[in-house]
Amino acid sequence: MSLQVESSSAATQGLDRAQLGHIRRIEALSKQLRNDWSGMESRVTAQDDFGAFRFQLAFGAWALALAHRHRLPNAPAVFKPTFERLIEKMLLPEVWLYWRDVSRGGGPFNAHLVDQLQEQWDPVARDNIMYSAYLQSMVSMYQVLFDDDRYARPNSLTLDHFSFSWGGGPHTFHYDEQSITDRIYWQMVENGYLGVACEPNCVFQVCNQPAIIGFRMHDIATGSSIAEEVVAGYERAWSDYGRLDDNGHYRILITEDTKTVVDNAHKAPHMDAWLGAMMNAWNRDFVREHYRRQVSEFLVPGDDGTLSVKTDELEFNGRPIEADGADFGWVTAWASEMGDTETLNGLLAHADRYMNPTWSDGALYYPRNDTREDADGNLTLLGPITGNILIGYARLNVPDGLWGLYNEPWDRDHFSEPLVVELGDAVDLTRADFDRGTGRLTIHAARRGGDGEDAHLDVSNVTEFELTVDGREQPELACRRDDLIRIDCPHGGGHELVLTVPSWSPR
Repeated sequence: MSLQVESSSAATQGLDRAQLGHIRRIEALSKQLRNDWSGMESRVTAQDDFGAFRFQLAFGAWALALAHRHRLPNAPAVFKPTFERLIEKMLLPEVWLYWRDVSRGGGPFNAHLVDQLQEQWDPVARDNIMYSAYLQSMVSMYQVLFDDDRYARPNSLTLDHFSFSWGGGPHTFHYDEQSITDRIYWQMVENGYLGVACEPNCVFQVCNQPAIIGFRMHDIATGSSIAEEVVAGYERAWSDYGRLDDNGHYRILITEDTKTVVDNAHKAPHMDAWLGAMMNAWNRDFVREHYRRQVSEFLVPGDDGTLSVKTDELEFNGRPIEADGADFGWVTAWASEMGDTETLNGLLAHADRYMNPTWSDGALYYPRNDTREDADGNLTLLGPITGNILIGYARLNVPDGLWGLYNEPWDRDHFSEPLVVELGDAVDLTRADFDRGTGRLTIHAARRGGDGEDAHLDVSNVTEFELTVDGREQPELACRRDDLIRIDCPHGGGHELVLTVPSWSPR
C-alpha cells in the first residue's frame, strides 16, 4: 500500500556537511573509470569477503535510497545518475566473475559435493544470492524511487565476459528486473522458502534479506505481492530451526542437503548487525526485542563517550581467516536503523577520532587501515566497505529508515510534485522538500566554483510559479526551458530558494 508521506523532520532539516560529503564519496566512486577500483580494494583477494565490490556498490545504492527517501525527497537529480553508474558497475565481470570458481565448491560446507558441482559462469542462474539479490534490490529500488522502468525492459541488464586468452567465451547473460526477480523467487519456492544459497549448499540468513527487500520493491513498482508470500513462507520454514542460537544471536546459515544449522558461535558482530539492520524492514518487533541485549555484547566503551566494536580474528582448522567482516561498520549501520542515537553517536565519534576521516574534493571517507589498534589500544582496523559506505550509510539513514522505505513508499502523487530533476556540476543541494499544503518547494543550494561553472537546477511539474531567494523575490534567476523551470544558483555561499507553485494539485 502506498501512503502519502509528509515531509519528515529529516527532510526539513536537510543534509549537514558530513552527510553531503558521504553522498559525494559514493558519487566519486561511481565516476571512476571502468575497472578502476581505487580506494575499494580490500585486503582479501578474489572478491572473497564481505567487503567485496558487489557489497560496496549495493549498499552505496541503498545509502542513497535512504537519503533520497528521507532527507532529500524532491531532488532525484542528486541520486539518480549515481544510482545508474553503480548499477552499471555491478554488471562488470570484475564484480561477478568470482562465481566461476565459487560455484565449484570445495569450501567447508560443500567440499563433499565437488564431484557433483560444475563450473558456472552465469552469476544469477543458480545460487549466488550474494550477488543476484543485491543486483535485483538495486534495480527494483531504482524503479520505485525514480518512477523509471528502464531496468524492467527486456534484456536491460547484460553481463558479458570475453577473454581472447582463456575461458572459451564469450559468456553473455541477459536479464532485467522481472527476470531476476522470477529467478530468485522460484529458487525460494523450490527450497521451501528457507532461502537461496550463497555458496553452493549454504543458505545464509543475511543474504536472503536483500531478496525479501527486493521483492517488496518489486511489489511496490508492479502491484504484485511476492514479498508477503515469501515472508510468510520464510517465517514458517525457519520456525523449525529457530532464527536465534542458544546464545541469543542470529544463526548464520543452514545447509541445503543435511539441514545442519551453523550458529554464530564466535559472536561475530557483523552477523547480528548486518542481519538485524536489514530484517528490521519487515520484522521490526522481533529485531527490536533482541537488539539491546545483542549489541551490548559487542560494544567497547572508550573515552568521552566514544564506542568501538569487538573484532576478534576468526580461524578455520588453525589457519586465520583473512576477511573484512565490517564489524564496526555494520554495528554502526544497525544502530542507525534502530534509532539508538547514543550508540550511533559514540561509534561515529570513535570513527572521527581514530579512523582518519579524510576529505577529498568535498567527499568524506575513512581510508582503509589494516592495523588493528593504535599504540593506545584503540580500534583502527577499517576495510573499504566501512570507510567508503557503511559509516555514510549510518549517517544518511534515519531511525527505521529501511522500515520506512519498505512499508511507507511514496504515493503516486509524489512524482507530480515539483522535483529537481537535473543539476549542474557546480551545485550542492542540502535540502529539497515540497509542502503540499502551501505549494512550496524549499531548496537549500550552494554554488561551487566561479562564473564559468555550470550551476543550474532544473525543476519539473511547475506551471505558474514565484521564486524567492533568501526571502527576496528574484524571478530573473529562473526561466522556462520546455516543460522545466531552470534556476541559476546564485554566488555567495548557501542560499534558500523557495519555489511556490500556487496551482499545484495531485494528478
